[in-house]
Amino acid sequence: MSGVLVLDRAQTRAALDPAEVIGAVARALVAVARDEVSAPPRIAARTPTGLLGAMPGHVPGLGLAAKLVSVFADPAAPGRDSHRGVVALFDEQDGRPLALMDAEPLTAVRTAACATLSMRALAAPTPRRVAVLGTGTQARAQLALLTGLGPRTEVVVGGRDTDRARRAAELLPGAVACTVAEALAGADVVFCCTDASEPVLRRADLAPGAHVSSVGGSRGPELDAATVREGALFVEWPGAASPPPAGAHELRGVPAERLTLLGAVLDGTAPGRRSPDELTVFKSTGHAALDVAAASVVHRAARTRGLGTVVDL
Repeated sequence: MSGVLVLDRAQTRAALDPAEVIGAVARALVAVARDEVSAPPRIAARTPTGLLGAMPGHVPGLGLAAKLVSVFADPAAPGRDSHRGVVALFDEQDGRPLALMDAEPLTAVRTAACATLSMRALAAPTPRRVAVLGTGTQARAQLALLTGLGPRTEVVVGGRDTDRARRAAELLPGAVACTVAEALAGADVVFCCTDASEPVLRRADLAPGAHVSSVGGSRGPELDAATVREGALFVEWPGAASPPPAGAHELRGVPAERLTLLGAVLDGTAPGRRSPDELTVFKSTGHAALDVAAASVVHRAARTRGLGTVVDL
């Protein structure tokens, strides 16, 4: 096929097979841990009301891609940000542009895939109670990837807006909506998927041996200092403690030796959980290698299923 395959939001979403994305993201995380990935730290151009971030990356065998994403206040939802952008996929051998796709569903699914891998690698083998904090796009993407937990695991959705929490919970059969405080009570796994500018949970809220996955916090810390101080910390890439926008608000000033790469745990070259009562914390900053992984899945599925429009660029 010649030309560039252009996929709209619905087509991009349709091509994001969850199992395929999880497998590709795991491969990308391992490649990061092995220092096989080329991906400079994220940069951003700022305006008085938002920013435009750029994330190029190459993962051998998966592809070469770049994401441009804008983060601006959402006038339709005061206190929340909108994330809009595109991902461009190129041929890693000759540099030809292959595809252009919607960044929003791609980012949501690849982030949820990474958080799900952190649960599999770091949480107790059969969690009894899983809490998803948040009611927006990222929380919904996370719920979609929790369908295989089984009937022995209770899933609760905690949000400040109980109506939004109820609607989000309806996406996963058996999930229950509640307040954030109720969701945290006794939770073995906590997925923080918010757009918070200040901590949404505190160390005292967490049960012994809990695993926390924090993927939000673009505007400020999603976790309190005690959770970061007392938890065993796991990240996607070595620069996660860099100043934002490349790194996480919560990890600024954290010594590099405290950070373990999730890909190294998946690869078996670094330990994960060391004891049943240990607090494990995965702090996601996002990484271009994950966009490459998801884009490769979308491109392959779209070509197989005949999705999208080919244009000459």
